[in-house]
Amino acid sequence: MIDRLRRFIPVLDWGRTYDRSDLSNDVIAALIVTIMLVPQSLAYALLAGLPPEAGIYASIAPILLYAVFGTSRALAVGPVAVVSLLTASAVGQVAAQGTAGYAIAALTLALLSGALLLAMGVLRLGFLANFLSHPVIAGFITASGILIAASQLKHLLGIDAHGHTLPQILSGLLEGLNQVNPATLILGVLATGFLFWVRKGMKPALRRLGAGPVAADILTKAGPVMAVIATTVAVWGLNLADRGVGIVGAVPQGLPPLTLPDLSPDLVGALLVPAILISVIGFVESVSVAQTLAAKKRQRIDPDQELIGLGAANIGAAFTGGYPVTGGFARSVVNFDAGAATPAAGAFTALGLMLAAVALTPLIYFLPKATLAATIIVAVLSLVDFSILRKTWGYSRSDFAAVAVTMALTLGLGVETGVAAGVALSVLLHLYKTSRPHVAEVGIVPETQHFRNILRHKVDTVPGLITLRVDESLYFANARFLEDLVQERVTRGGEIRDVVLMFSAVNAVDYSALESLEAINRRLGDMGIGLHLSEVKGPVMDRLKTSHLLQNLNGRVFLSQFDAWQALGSAKSGIAPGR
Repeated sequence: MIDRLRRFIPVLDWGRTYDRSDLSNDVIAALIVTIMLVPQSLAYALLAGLPPEAGIYASIAPILLYAVFGTSRALAVGPVAVVSLLTASAVGQVAAQGTAGYAIAALTLALLSGALLLAMGVLRLGFLANFLSHPVIAGFITASGILIAASQLKHLLGIDAHGHTLPQILSGLLEGLNQVNPATLILGVLATGFLFWVRKGMKPALRRLGAGPVAADILTKAGPVMAVIATTVAVWGLNLADRGVGIVGAVPQGLPPLTLPDLSPDLVGALLVPAILISVIGFVESVSVAQTLAAKKRQRIDPDQELIGLGAANIGAAFTGGYPVTGGFARSVVNFDAGAATPAAGAFTALGLMLAAVALTPLIYFLPKATLAATIIVAVLSLVDFSILRKTWGYSRSDFAAVAVTMALTLGLGVETGVAAGVALSVLLHLYKTSRPHVAEVGIVPETQHFRNILRHKVDTVPGLITLRVDESLYFANARFLEDLVQERVTRGGEIRDVVLMFSAVNAVDYSALESLEAINRRLGDMGIGLHLSEVKGPVMDRLKTSHLLQNLNGRVFLSQFDAWQALGSAKSGIAPGR
């Protein structure tokens, strides 16, 4: 019973060995991540179309719940750019930004996403994320990064522009160019330039000035906070708000409130598909980061338990004024590099954010929205990776097509269409590739017991004997392909006595494929040709024994292809058996 509880509540496992060293490491990591999260949370709430405090609220309860139910010791859960963009796209279709209905719809979206993730975890469906191929995910994230950066330019320019696709955003920006606010533009450009410099040049500069490695690292991580402080003071001191500079304004001071999502059928129906997309994308991003960081310390994570942890985090966000969350790449890497030893680092981060929500919110009244936009732009441009197009073009044209189509649809029609197309393309590409499995005619390598493709290697063959190595599991999508291929080969010419299907790479045979094998057996029998199987794996053989195929087989089942070659070929051909 205790072991079962530890499996579903990992804190009961790592908590038993928690010591003073872990506490010290976790507190230091939490301090650094908290400094980073305050401006980032405010910025991502802005991206999602929500009040800035929603970003902080979405970073408190979710982090605490993940610390209890998650398995990664470094993953930092909270608002992220792509999920914030998906939230704005989904909720914007059912309510107007700035209304109470918009905030409630975001809560409902978080609850639906959490419930879906939790159900997938309980049912151990983490493998479903594998249907999204890496190239498609990379293409979607690159396109999303471009969309996010473009959508924030209006805040840098101080103009009013809207749109969910790249053409709409660019059109709105062009129309508003005559309304650019000079003060906002100067603040935005300076903040953006400074944040880019922080990423690349601040740490080396501090080291040259004599700062120690730890101090230089902490100051670099605090770079966005410096930008927030400097621009807020500038707006306050120069009365820039009176000159049209957009500011955050009043932010409620206090702990996250208790909130209730709206579970009306119409709203749930409208948000269900977006919730599925957010759940899948969020899980894929989160588990990729978690596995990468765990591997560096020779640790492991449980993807199904990660689903439960992320589900609990999103449900927590729904009841505490937040919106959908997942594990973020940037903050997780910072958490890892800062020395986080256990998920307790997340709990300490949540405590730091509680303190910020209670004590610091009055200080950000004059924080310019341009600074938050700069924070987002600098963060998401690191996600943009056009090299995936070059890499897939050189390796696989079908993968290139999937990436290009995903990017084009995301930019041209919106993120939901893009990610839906990515999922569909991933599945369709898999079905297409496996529907035309590689089937090689093989012969024996001289003086060995190995069999290789007759088109690639110098091998011996026997007249009248054909061996076809099937390099794919057989199922409904490729069963007819195998039928046609065998029929074409035996009617190509020559006197064929036996056909051997080499099943060394076949891991499964479904009922459609079984019927195709029975059809091949009947056709070859009518032609006076024997059908034989070799190297059939145990689980496949167990399944075939429940059918009538083996009883009606025209030939035999051989343990190895060499046995088949000796029995059917060498004795009739005069070729000496291999060693």
